[in-house]
Amino acid sequence: MKRRRVLFGLALALTDADMSLLAFYLAYRARVLTQGPKIGPFSDYLALAAMQMVSTLVVFFFYKSYHRRHVPSTIDEFYRIFVQISVATLLTIAALGFLKDTLDYQRSMIVYAWAAGLMTITLGHFLYNRWMRLMQKRGQALERVLIVGTGEVGRTILQKIQYTPSLGYQVVGFVDTECGAESVMGVPVLGSISDLPEIIEASHASEVIIGLPEASHQELVGIISQCEREKVSIRVFPDVFQIMASEVTIGDLGGLPLLTVRDVALRGWKLGLKRTVDIIFSSLALLFLSPVMMLTAIAIKLDSRGPALFVQERMGLDAKPFPMIKFRSMRQDAEAHGPGWTVQNDPRRTRIGTFIRRTSIDELPQFINVLVGDMSLVGPRPEQPAYVEQFRQSIPRYMDRHREKAGLTGWAQINGQRGDSSITERTKYDLWYIENWSLWLDFKIMVRTALQFLIDRAAY
Repeated sequence: MKRRRVLFGLALALTDADMSLLAFYLAYRARVLTQGPKIGPFSDYLALAAMQMVSTLVVFFFYKSYHRRHVPSTIDEFYRIFVQISVATLLTIAALGFLKDTLDYQRSMIVYAWAAGLMTITLGHFLYNRWMRLMQKRGQALERVLIVGTGEVGRTILQKIQYTPSLGYQVVGFVDTECGAESVMGVPVLGSISDLPEIIEASHASEVIIGLPEASHQELVGIISQCEREKVSIRVFPDVFQIMASEVTIGDLGGLPLLTVRDVALRGWKLGLKRTVDIIFSSLALLFLSPVMMLTAIAIKLDSRGPALFVQERMGLDAKPFPMIKFRSMRQDAEAHGPGWTVQNDPRRTRIGTFIRRTSIDELPQFINVLVGDMSLVGPRPEQPAYVEQFRQSIPRYMDRHREKAGLTGWAQINGQRGDSSITERTKYDLWYIENWSLWLDFKIMVRTALQFLIDRAAY
């Protein structure tokens, strides 16, 4: 597997080199179109093209683009390429500063090369990733992984791997605290933790995922030390209710050092920035989606008796209630006996309601909530007060979700936690988002939501 990783890394580096040279040629052709043949033949720019190619490969290498084991998402890939191409271009410009007496160049050529490189290298990575996914579907280029723990967490990890082939994992077996069951969800239990080194060697596993959040520190250290003897990669699934923050900050209490492991990322000027994005995007959405919303309202009125819009009290920032607006997708008397949890094939839906819920069109009026400031584009999805009161009694840190505005979409929703899913798991995703907020994360969630709106019909 290590030899394969080296070959895959070399293949990607060769792809980047070819795409970098192609980008420079495209930049040369663009300059010819704008300035004519007076700029000279392409051979005059080969040294500059080679310098840009070397800079690109060096930057990509130090950003560990050739050390990856899994295929990243398209959004993350484009962001990384944008950053790395920009750094490589700056490195080329810096190098040219020392060679200006021996190597002539035009600034426009560098700008064209940067823009062309962004396109060609993105295309190269896209084709490479498609090739990798094709190989993984055929059972090749897969990381053989062992899961330690057969409990709920271990099963969740297995399901995530099975439902996400792009991760590039092949689960070869479970390792349990005690060798009890013979298999879990069709995957064999290969033995107990005491036999872990022998199991790793016999199964040729290259990675071990430890799914024992209830294990003590001493037990985890013991398991990790056994894995380290076999020189495999080790990942630990944490108890996210104990460790939620991605960063640990160091402070003091009168000179006594303290570690802060939880904090809200969205503070200060970031609040103003997020609100600005909310106003701009919600205004544009209401402007461009107004024809769709008008037709939806007419269809609802023609389909069943009652108003087109449905207003329901939900809990938002600081657990304060607000009226959330949706298109009505159920009968007018759907909540005559109190609020009810929406389930798949809900009999209370109307004919039009079934369609608009499946396509998430019923959520479009919430852009009004975003514009007036009751909600944000991205954040934890709001719940009804009755459910909030119920969940706060049984789910640790549930009320921490209300430290930020409720969102039209969120980190939990794009990761499959929607509809009649586990509230406990949804809360974990929401808390992670709150403590790891960034503007780029919001944009990523919005793009993935838009893609799901176009291709996913999992809502009900």
